[in-house]
Amino acid sequence: MATNVQQKRNYTVKSVESVLEAADVKARIFTLAPGDVIPWHHHSETTDYYFVLSGKLTLDTRTPQDHRTLAVGEHYQISAANPHMVSNRGETDCQFLLLQGVGRYDWKSAGL
Repeated sequence: MATNVQQKRNYTVKSVESVLEAADVKARIFTLAPGDVIPWHHHSETTDYYFVLSGKLTLDTRTPQDHRTLAVGEHYQISAANPHMVSNRGETDCQFLLLQGVGRYDWKSAGL
């Protein structure tokens, strides 16, 4: 079930739908409205796999430093411990599938 979400980590996204919640793997469909940002953060053990379903998704990473915008059908992998920021800089909603695993999930701020 999709829900509007106010994350306790100080950011808001339009909606998140949980597809799978296992001990060491998560699958969720995120919808970001134009201007939505998931701020700089990293995960200690889990790798993030992004698959764009609609709109355009912008990903920024620090290790290595990278900036890219993905379109429908494109995908990208961000390894564990790599600080990253996710945003919708487009004019329409962006929807993506996020697979996370394998490992213990955590969310650690990596703000400047």
